[in-house]
Amino acid sequence: MTAEEIRAGASLAGVYGLRMLGLFFILPVFAIHASTIEGGEDLALVGIALGAYGLSQGILQIPFGTASDRWGRKPVLYAGLLIFAAGSFLGIVADDIWTAIAARTLQGAGAISSVAMAAAADLTRPQHRTKIMAMIGSTIGAMFALSLIGAPVLYRSIGMGGLFALTGLLSLAAIWVVKSQLPELPPVDRGAQEPGVLRRSLLDPELLRLNAGIFVLHVVLYAMFVVVPPLLVEAGLSLAQHWKLYLPVVLGSFVLMVPAILYVDRRNKSKPVLLAAVALLTLVEAALGVVPLGVSAIAALMLGFFVSFNVLEAMLPSLVSRVAPAQGRGTAIGVYNTTQTLGVFFGGLLGGWVARLHGPSGVFFVCAGLCAAWLLVAMGMRRQPRSVNELSNAAL
Repeated sequence: MTAEEIRAGASLAGVYGLRMLGLFFILPVFAIHASTIEGGEDLALVGIALGAYGLSQGILQIPFGTASDRWGRKPVLYAGLLIFAAGSFLGIVADDIWTAIAARTLQGAGAISSVAMAAAADLTRPQHRTKIMAMIGSTIGAMFALSLIGAPVLYRSIGMGGLFALTGLLSLAAIWVVKSQLPELPPVDRGAQEPGVLRRSLLDPELLRLNAGIFVLHVVLYAMFVVVPPLLVEAGLSLAQHWKLYLPVVLGSFVLMVPAILYVDRRNKSKPVLLAAVALLTLVEAALGVVPLGVSAIAALMLGFFVSFNVLEAMLPSLVSRVAPAQGRGTAIGVYNTTQTLGVFFGGLLGGWVARLHGPSGVFFVCAGLCAAWLLVAMGMRRQPRSVNELSNAAL
């Protein structure tokens, strides 16, 4: 990669990381914090609060991506980060479940994920996009790990209001990264917009497979975190000690994901690696539903989960960027991120609803079924070209 590509990847990974850290800080502690606020005893509402930002993001990802195709990536990034900060600051005063839901919804209205991914694709050559997306995906994973480790400790020190305040400040810091660190992007060519981009982004079979996959992945993630933190507490690991499980598990998953990503990048073997990761995800969810869940069993199964999750988070956006039309990349990635964030919303909703009716094992079995369905859908995917020559030949 060139120095410009490395700088682009690092700066966008920083923007993603700062923003996702703010979102993730809430995830490990909110299910337990909710019992202390008005209305928080209803697990269905707790699940909605966890996933509410996904609904507003799901509605706004395509408009944000399309706006960035027309008016440029950076102005849209600034606007989205300011909206996210506003939602975070609203969360400071959330002393009931409905205000918390409103704060999370406003956070999600800063729907910049598609814009940032489109910027990454604009600034990198096709043969290096998997590396850049892996860099961004690994940063998201690292921020997730940091939130799992740091959120329980920070929650004990500064409370939920303090966590929301910190997320707002991190969003403002991300604006500085965009302004001062992100390389200048190619000028927007409004006359080059391809007709029918939205239709193709919604109906292209390969994009449909990828969009379905990211939807399922985030349904599973957020459904799990309605029940996993309370399970750990029941197993004898207090909230302040959860980092002792999450730290080795997530760091180990980063090490184990590297060979898979390098294999994809060097051999262009996306399909077998993706299928293997989804199969592992299915087995992990099924095992969580049947294995007696002590701390050690949860740790071992969560390691398998995070290996799969990190590999898929790195691969899926790279595949979307190859399939999407160049002049409509922001729109296509907007559709992808719409399905991703709708997965967040429905994951929280589904996890809370199923947990209330059937307990944690019901949540894991439903997640296993969704992963198995994804595996069947993914089996039909085509090999995607990665080099410039391959892309040109594919177009012909």
